[in-house]
Amino acid sequence: MIKYAATRLLGMVPTVLILLFLAVVMIDFIPGDIVDLMMEGNPSPEHRAEIETALGLDRSLVVRYVEYVRGLLVGDFGTSLWNKQPILPELLRRVPVTIEIAILATVIGTATGVLLGVLSALRQDGPLDYVLRSISILGISFPSFAIATLVVIMPAIWWGVSPTLRYVGFREDPLGHLMIILVPSIVLSFNLTASIMRLSRTTMLDVLRQDYIRTARAKGLTTSQVMLRHALKNAMIPVITLTGLQIAFLIGGSVIVESVFVIPGLGRYLLTAVNQRDYPAFQAIVVLLGIFVMGVNLLVDLSYAWFDPRIRMS
Repeated sequence: MIKYAATRLLGMVPTVLILLFLAVVMIDFIPGDIVDLMMEGNPSPEHRAEIETALGLDRSLVVRYVEYVRGLLVGDFGTSLWNKQPILPELLRRVPVTIEIAILATVIGTATGVLLGVLSALRQDGPLDYVLRSISILGISFPSFAIATLVVIMPAIWWGVSPTLRYVGFREDPLGHLMIILVPSIVLSFNLTASIMRLSRTTMLDVLRQDYIRTARAKGLTTSQVMLRHALKNAMIPVITLTGLQIAFLIGGSVIVESVFVIPGLGRYLLTAVNQRDYPAFQAIVVLLGIFVMGVNLLVDLSYAWFDPRIRMS
């Protein structure tokens, strides 16, 4: 298992290097003159030279890439062009918030989706099955930002009550903190729940038709014992795959959801950096989110080996 994990970890290195190269080179592909865009078309020669130096535009692409990688290795994510402060402390302040919401959304979405998928499979073609399948289609079709907007607006329209949109830190008020991040986590998990519910139903129906399930039932095992001991574990591998892939969509959805609920996470920081044309901050956030998604995919690969020993044996 350790050898398998080390192999997968080493396989991430080329991907990380490619990600860093794209983060460095993307500035060159922004339409127009980037300095004119940042200074609204009227930069003075001094300001132009300052910005070009900060962005590395006065150096070759290879030099910029080597310097950027070297800086990341010592924890230097650059300096914000907006407030002239190092970017790393701001990232460290916001990363736990986004990870907390992403993990909570993943747990809620996966647990709820698997539960509903199993219930739908056990009640195949029944009223409950049709209701759950219809809800799942609605859940897949509705984007997270639309759900977040409705959650904020509809209570005010119907009951004249607006939700509290003030972030509270965990150390300040643990219960209040949980209540603040719970709503955006549920909003983010809605699409994930629908997707996992549909996949869980499909894979569970396939597993329940296998011969070893019939054998288990013939031995006198109850439905609960069959599901927990045999069916559920074998049906989880495709679900794990989908969950890992959906992490990237959760991060993308957090950009708008964190802004709607005034959550000081990476998603809101990314949107602020784009609006302020703070390209070093934007660059650092893209790199960090990319590495985070790769780390999640690594955990997904390792979970394959736990669920299916044939993978780690190969």
